[in-house]
Amino acid sequence: MQQAILFETDELSAGVDEAGRGSLAGPVVASAVLLNPHAPIDGLTDSKKLTEKRRNELTVLIKQQSLAWSVGWADPVEIDAINILYATMLAMRRAIIGLAVTPTKVLVDGNRLPDLNFNGIMMAGEAIIGGDDKVGVISAASIIAKTTRDHMMCELDKIFPNYEFARHKGYGTTIHCARLQEFGPCREHRQTFAPVRAATK
Repeated sequence: MQQAILFETDELSAGVDEAGRGSLAGPVVASAVLLNPHAPIDGLTDSKKLTEKRRNELTVLIKQQSLAWSVGWADPVEIDAINILYATMLAMRRAIIGLAVTPTKVLVDGNRLPDLNFNGIMMAGEAIIGGDDKVGVISAASIIAKTTRDHMMCELDKIFPNYEFARHKGYGTTIHCARLQEFGPCREHRQTFAPVRAATK
């Protein structure tokens, strides 16, 4: 597997990515990561290209060896209130705020940046389409976001076993949609999403 490219830069850049944007249930989770240039991690790439086992292995390495990492999320109530795009941006901003080391710049997967004004100081940022597959520090953030959210959905599965969240992580799979039709949505479903609205009893 080809390793993602880590941009050579004198700036202290944090990678930022999200997981769960297209899900019908659960939070949208973002991560921000500052990699340590003196402790490179092999195999960083888009989390979707990795097996669950490899994602979990890399998550341990990233947390151990990075300069700083953080996660932030927006819950279904917030998603319904402000829409998924703004909730995703909010989760990203929360992840950046949570970093123990302040970056000089953030590199965000996609084509939009969250609000980078912190106490009147504008942080530099760059949105990179496909960044989770091309930029190592964004790949690291995508892996942390994915494994964090997967764990959260497995915990929700214990509370709402009817929906089998551990199996599909809240995405609109055939089995999830069938459970929605059978039981109706629970409080962890995004009520403004069309398949959830359609299943509301």
